Amino acid sequence: MRNPQRRGAMAMEKSSSKYRTQFWYVAMVSFLLWLVLLYLFSSSATTVHTHERLFRPENVINLPINVPKHVQESDQAVLSVDVPQHDQEPDQPVVSAVDNNTLPVNTRGNDTSREVQISEDAKVVTDLVEELEKEKIENEKKRADSGLSGRTTRSRRGHREPRKARLEPEKKRVRHNDDDNERNVVNSDENHQSYDKELNFLEPKDDVGSKKDRVGKEMANGLSDNDIESDNTSETVSEPKNQRHFTPNKTVSKAKNRVTSRRNRPKVMVRPRATRRNDPCRGKYVYMHDVPSLFNEELLKNCWTLSRWTDMCELTSNFGLGPRLPNMEGVSGWFATNQFTLEVIFHNRMKQYKCLTKDSSLASAVYVPYYPGLDLMRFLWGPFPFMRDAAALDLMKWLRERPEWKRMDGRDHFMVAGRTTWDFMRTPENESDWGNRLMILPEIRNMTMLLIESSPWNYHGFAVPYPTYFHPSTNAEILQWQNRMRRIKRRYLFSFVGAPRPNLGDSIRTEIMDQCKASRRKCKLLECVSGSQKCYKPDQIMKFFLSSTFCLQPPGDSYTRRSTFDSILAGCIPVFFHPGSAYAQYVWHLPKDIGKYSVFIPEKNVKEGKASIEKVLSRIPRGKVVAMREEVVKLIPRLMYFNPSGKRGDAGRFEDAFDVAVDGVLQRVEGLRKRIEKGNEEIFEFPEQFSWKYNVFGNVEKHEWDSYFDRH
Repeated sequence: MRNPQRRGAMAMEKSSSKYRTQFWYVAMVSFLLWLVLLYLFSSSATTVHTHERLFRPENVINLPINVPKHVQESDQAVLSVDVPQHDQEPDQPVVSAVDNNTLPVNTRGNDTSREVQISEDAKVVTDLVEELEKEKIENEKKRADSGLSGRTTRSRRGHREPRKARLEPEKKRVRHNDDDNERNVVNSDENHQSYDKELNFLEPKDDVGSKKDRVGKEMANGLSDNDIESDNTSETVSEPKNQRHFTPNKTVSKAKNRVTSRRNRPKVMVRPRATRRNDPCRGKYVYMHDVPSLFNEELLKNCWTLSRWTDMCELTSNFGLGPRLPNMEGVSGWFATNQFTLEVIFHNRMKQYKCLTKDSSLASAVYVPYYPGLDLMRFLWGPFPFMRDAAALDLMKWLRERPEWKRMDGRDHFMVAGRTTWDFMRTPENESDWGNRLMILPEIRNMTMLLIESSPWNYHGFAVPYPTYFHPSTNAEILQWQNRMRRIKRRYLFSFVGAPRPNLGDSIRTEIMDQCKASRRKCKLLECVSGSQKCYKPDQIMKFFLSSTFCLQPPGDSYTRRSTFDSILAGCIPVFFHPGSAYAQYVWHLPKDIGKYSVFIPEKNVKEGKASIEKVLSRIPRGKVVAMREEVVKLIPRLMYFNPSGKRGDAGRFEDAFDVAVDGVLQRVEGLRKRIEKGNEEIFEFPEQFSWKYNVFGNVEKHEWDSYFDRH
């Protein structure tokens, strides 16, 4: 029999060995956890360090925008607008839109702006004086070589010496002022282009030289005041009071005023280099910037950081189309596409654009492949709101340094944002509010912005369709689907898919859902309440629309809904209650005659119980319903996006939403060129708040929809 003491020692040794093993396991796990935390901390610190330079004073953007005075005076502040989000997005706070007068166009104070302008004018006068001296020396040499008489030479010298005597002290004073104000114009070369530099970009070189020579000769030969003033072929721009009387000398002051007037006259735009007449891409060439990968590709590589609740890695796959779905109604080309991946889809479609060029001198428009929606999504619910603006400000700085930008100050550039405009309208003084301030940056206001929903009250934002689930690769798939939509039987008169909005006092969704429940035999309701998964399944949603003749599309958190395009894709006639849900938004993609493809019921009538949706729709003649459905079916190609990877051998038969959007951009840029070449303002001669009216009707006269867009 073994010794009991030995057995006890062996048991203790086993127990000690077990504890040592567990200790090492715990130590290893703790060490690995420490490494992970260290990596995350290092990544966050690197990100903050990378972008902190963007918020230094020297990076403050001060790009001028030519806004007419009457526009600034008549434009009023925007009332608080509910943050527009899709039905499937979590509840969000409220953001306030802003008036143009509050935009950070000139972030420096009036005193600093005056000093910058004085410094610029001082440089202009200094250059003129120096050219005058050079001109004098050259003229004297020419006279000596040509054998002119001494009397003639002395008379001309006597005529010019008093002028030199008057300009000499002024020259010293100008240089003195330059030294005093030098510290206030560190970024003047970047934000305020000099007269000569603007001409180098905007006019032929020979014309630039001739104009400079003419300025020197006029001053050197002692032209009269009338001669100087009559040389201004454009409308004279008066100086602000705080910039007048910079120099007491009459001649130099008038010359300076003439140069300032020429600097402020409408620019002669640089047109794309002409190609042969039979070039199918003439006037349609688009140049795509090769932006740093951190603005697009790296966002997709780090897709796991884009959302806390959704697997964006899966949804951004297949060129942004998402996971492939089974055939629907026997037709292929279906994907589980997220509504916020338009930026990725558009970028990949642009890569296949038939008139894409690598020569920017041929381009009529310039595309910036930035993903602002995905970039914003990373920090939208994060603890560092200032990071929402970091990449956008960095990109604007990068763009300003490109020669393509300087050609038209970005007015031929366009960008796509896969979210609503309200996500990019945060005011600078409210850093903790929703979204970022991309849409109010001066550079962006020069560009054309394409969004899934635009603001009715600005010039530069234009709405393009939400991505749908259908992305065919061939025109044959489109024809097959259209024929199926014409023949399908629809059991219900109308239907509604969505969630109530009890927190929005002006929402009519509750009344719509109540009317639908009261018309059970004719209305089909899919209520997207918490826990319901049908609203997130593409096949269920499409089958729902396929069974209805009319689909109700009331406003939600914002004017527009993705459901509008899903229903049209299913051949379901949309019913709108607010003109901002479609008519004042997708002006390039939808017909002007709204009665051809849709039904409009004023939301006020529904809210007050004056309109029965069932009665209104039942009274529409069957023949008109058939004609409206045919019009909706014809619209399907213009409201969906082709598969970027598709090889369409019969391309050209149908234009998708991408093609229509690019044509709209090209026409808008060409219109801006023509207006500026004629000497008109770069923006239109009416308050920006009436942009929706001009885009829809071509005028800003009174209209019955005015109450829907009243900002007061």
